[in-house]
Amino acid sequence: MSQPKIGLSMLYSLSEPFGRMVKRLEAVATPYVEVVDDGFHSLSKQRVAALSEVAKSGSLQFTVHSPFADINIASPSKPMLKATLTRLKQSIAYANALNAKLWVLHPGSKTGISMFYPGQDWKQNVKSIQELYAVAVEYGITVAIENLPEKYGFIMKSPEDFQRFYKETALPIGIVLDVGHANLEAQIEPFLKELPEKITHIHVSDNVGVQDQHLGIGYGSINWQWFSDTLKKIGYSQIVVTESVEHVEESLQKLRQLLA
Repeated sequence: MSQPKIGLSMLYSLSEPFGRMVKRLEAVATPYVEVVDDGFHSLSKQRVAALSEVAKSGSLQFTVHSPFADINIASPSKPMLKATLTRLKQSIAYANALNAKLWVLHPGSKTGISMFYPGQDWKQNVKSIQELYAVAVEYGITVAIENLPEKYGFIMKSPEDFQRFYKETALPIGIVLDVGHANLEAQIEPFLKELPEKITHIHVSDNVGVQDQHLGIGYGSINWQWFSDTLKKIGYSQIVVTESVEHVEESLQKLRQLLA
């Protein structure tokens, strides 16, 4: 049985200029790298070209995390929603140009007026995902949706939410299991036990169950030995991406030991 592949998210370097992040890629200790299409690292044709050059020299395989700052695919505001979908479709095109193996999407979230329109945020969330999925298919890009905590307003946090989505759409979209996010909702075990066949990508970072801290592996409350043992039981062999923003190298090493 093949083992999971250990990857690294460049989220930890998001505060740095894009050029400095690219230089870091020349020395990363894994060929599996997730770039964040947001902030100082928002993609463009020139930046895609720079990343592609580094990929060639370092034999890197990219996944792309879609933009998430001020992004809400369930927005009730038509102008804001239009801008959001335009930005996300652009990100899909850049992911294609990078020959990315996966494009990671955040689900929609509630707003200050959601209470006046019960259920509409869910409906728009589904409609937006269907629209983005159709674009991704045209580009030949694989899409997966990340679980996000309800405490931050997001509307796809649990296996039940994803099961509802699959029942309503039947779209072949995988789940990006964010273990840190799941820990905030006590959902790590439910996801791995109820939807193991849907999990196609994993983000890992630690926290103490209160905030999404992106701590190094072992610096929070997550039971990493149980996590490792469970991945082996379900035969998970895709990428596990370190999303820690501190103790990054240490986290990579711990993951290698846990998943060996």
